[in-house]
Amino acid sequence: MFSFKQFSIQQDRCAMKIGTDGVLLGAWTPINNNPFSILDIGTGTGIIALMLAQRSNAQQIDALEIDEGAYEQAVDNFENSPWSNRLFCFHAGLDEFVEEPEDEYDLIISNPPFYTEDYKTDNEQRDLARFADAMPFEDLIEAADLLLSENGVFTVIIPFKEEKKFIALSEECELYPFKITRVKGTPTTEIKRSLLAFSRTETANFPIDELIIETARHIYTPEYIALTKDFYLKM
Repeated sequence: MFSFKQFSIQQDRCAMKIGTDGVLLGAWTPINNNPFSILDIGTGTGIIALMLAQRSNAQQIDALEIDEGAYEQAVDNFENSPWSNRLFCFHAGLDEFVEEPEDEYDLIISNPPFYTEDYKTDNEQRDLARFADAMPFEDLIEAADLLLSENGVFTVIIPFKEEKKFIALSEECELYPFKITRVKGTPTTEIKRSLLAFSRTETANFPIDELIIETARHIYTPEYIALTKDFYLKM
């Protein structure tokens, strides 16, 4: 059990446990467009959908999960949350989900699998959650283009080294960045992650900033605390 301020998560059936990436994306994603409908692609434990349920007034929060164990766990976590009437999880792959799209979404959010190296483990469930061939960036971006409402927002967290490629692929689908935050573990380490927000409107001179998580082990920066304090118990 992993407890946050307003909800708790069971994660024993999920290959990918709760990590900083998911919490960062759930806390950072802009919701200035007051989304009525949200889609979390590859929800895992359901943490990002739950964070958006806490942060927003969205009445329809759908989640998508291909792995059966993770899907069942997300459903349980949704049902045990204060927002169970607003949350729904589909047990399907992205390709299956987009075949007959029923809804448009004002916010689409994803912490996609992104290990593209050639090694795999003997744990098929964990590989599915971690390796990009389970959901290539191209498929994710095309799905976002198909399912996003006219004034919708699409957000992801990806490795920094993939940032340029991801933006180029998105622009081919006429999805344009309007906010970027690059994440470093400490002041002296390299940039590790990129938080990216896209819309259908091209924005000139949009903000690009940097977030440092900690200055020393468990000594968190004021910026990281401000971002996550509504969720972590000890912030």
